[in-house]
Amino acid sequence: MESGNVFYATGKRKDSVAKVWLAPGNGKIVVNNKDLNEYFELNVTRDLLSAPLLLTEKSNDFDIKVTVMGGGKSGQAGAIRLGVSKALVLLDPDLRGVLKSAGFLTRDSRTKERKKYGKKGARASFQFSKR
Repeated sequence: MESGNVFYATGKRKDSVAKVWLAPGNGKIVVNNKDLNEYFELNVTRDLLSAPLLLTEKSNDFDIKVTVMGGGKSGQAGAIRLGVSKALVLLDPDLRGVLKSAGFLTRDSRTKERKKYGKKGARASFQFSKR
């Protein structure tokens, strides 16, 4: 979805959902009304979500506002990465090939497997004793 110069996309991973808005600016990233460094303490998660911007060399061209909910920090970072990638494709469809070959446009659909009845967890059984 596009409105004026602001580009919107949604990214999902595990149980996390990220709403991403890309607007022309100077590279400021705000996640849930906090600065990027304040929200994601680990460098790994910060690098994960800024990878599409570095790959397309647009890290200083846009301000990014993100609302993310659900899951843990790693899943949230993956959801934001997908949302940023989808928003960049809306901005410039020529970037699609570069982002797709890097694997940034693929939704990682792995989620927690549900618990089955008669089982301890998704697959683990209770201890069996014949006597």
